[in-house]
Amino acid sequence: MRASPLPTIVIAIVALAAGCSSRSRSEPDASTPLPDAFEPPTSHAPSTSLNAVTAAPDASSADAPSFPGSDGGAADAAAGAEPDARTDGCEQGMVRVEGEYCPVVIHKCLKHHKEYDSSKDDKNVSERCLRYKEPSRCFVNKRAHLSFCMDRYEYPNRVGEMPWVLTSWLQAKALCEKQGKRLCTEDEFNFACEGPEILPYAYGFVRDEAKCNIDRPYERPDLSKKMLTYEKCLLDERCLAELKRLDQRHAIGSRMTCVSWAGVVDINGNVNEWVERVGKKPPHRSGLKGGWWGPVRSRCRPTVDFHKEFDYGYEAGFRCCKDAAG
Repeated sequence: MRASPLPTIVIAIVALAAGCSSRSRSEPDASTPLPDAFEPPTSHAPSTSLNAVTAAPDASSADAPSFPGSDGGAADAAAGAEPDARTDGCEQGMVRVEGEYCPVVIHKCLKHHKEYDSSKDDKNVSERCLRYKEPSRCFVNKRAHLSFCMDRYEYPNRVGEMPWVLTSWLQAKALCEKQGKRLCTEDEFNFACEGPEILPYAYGFVRDEAKCNIDRPYERPDLSKKMLTYEKCLLDERCLAELKRLDQRHAIGSRMTCVSWAGVVDINGNVNEWVERVGKKPPHRSGLKGGWWGPVRSRCRPTVDFHKEFDYGYEAGFRCCKDAAG
């Protein structure tokens, strides 16, 4: 059983000399959420401009369609064996995440990206921190024990295939449940990413585009025509052409440097991931975490919370979680 949602907070300390301020849903000094998904990092469009879907997944099975150009050969490019991880109490393809989770965190940014430094008053510029003060601080005396299983990779969790995108929160929820799993919660994602050290990034305190698929150049989507959901898009000539133009995903398992302490791969960058915001009511249960390949925050704690459960975008994917056995 999942625990009740914890009061997840990140306290952003402003370093005046560095001009640091953090813009995240969970940070008290934030004025607006930032678009880590769907729209350009320099656009703050409301969810009404997004594609929307309320239907269940298109396919009768949970098998992922193949994306042209990714016929499995990417598996050969995987950098060695899978990262070390606990797997006890979890089914195949999942890792065990267990430990003491801090719900209230203090992160201090020491140096921001030059784009943010030059436009920090522009709410449409994503707040990318290049280096954080070490160590992070837990702002509570008692941490919460978490124990759960998480898919090692983004859905469909198969090395060599492309991670799904163009998938709504509702579709992601249904696909996880079809496998006997569920969407991960915000707290679970945070802990699987940051670990007991409360790392800002899965790999540490210094932003590194060489480790994760982040900070790629932004390509503006053609908003004159709505893109289809993933399976339908792969079968539609116009939609597929647009997806291929925008797409900068890498195949599952093609990079083994973007790995969290728990052995979770690509939990920062590559594709944004839907999570459940426990305690919220429809259609506000949906949140996006981890960032994607574009020039956005792509770190552990921020949650984009203004996209509704039926929204979907060309960089929105997910992975599944499950209660651990024993």
